[in-house]
Amino acid sequence: MEAITKKRTKAVFIDSVISGVASVGVEYLLKKKIKNEAFHALVTPSLVMWSLEYAQLKTCGQTLGYKTMGLALENKDGSELTCGQIIKRMAYRDTLSTFKYMKDRKVFEGENGSVLPHDEVAGTVVREV
Repeated sequence: MEAITKKRTKAVFIDSVISGVASVGVEYLLKKKIKNEAFHALVTPSLVMWSLEYAQLKTCGQTLGYKTMGLALENKDGSELTCGQIIKRMAYRDTLSTFKYMKDRKVFEGENGSVLPHDEVAGTVVREV
């Protein structure tokens, strides 16, 4: 595993913990309004994680986990990240990227871990800062 990939993994873990804590708070606030437990088990955590990640990436190009690990998400051509790129990256990462990893693990990490399949699809790259 490449050094950047290790940092990315730690960053995702940090972001997951933060998202989990925020999800518990949102669930507590919505419990009286939405009584469906399946909603709270399936939709709330994903929605909170995607919302937090989107907001952080759109404003500064880093999530708290990325910032802690000294990483930043950038557009391949150097321009500002677009809304479509961020959403495409998150959607691909949480769906089809898993299958690509299972299919061929050795080719999964591109460019020393700075470009994973979801980065390739979205046209982004992760750099150390």
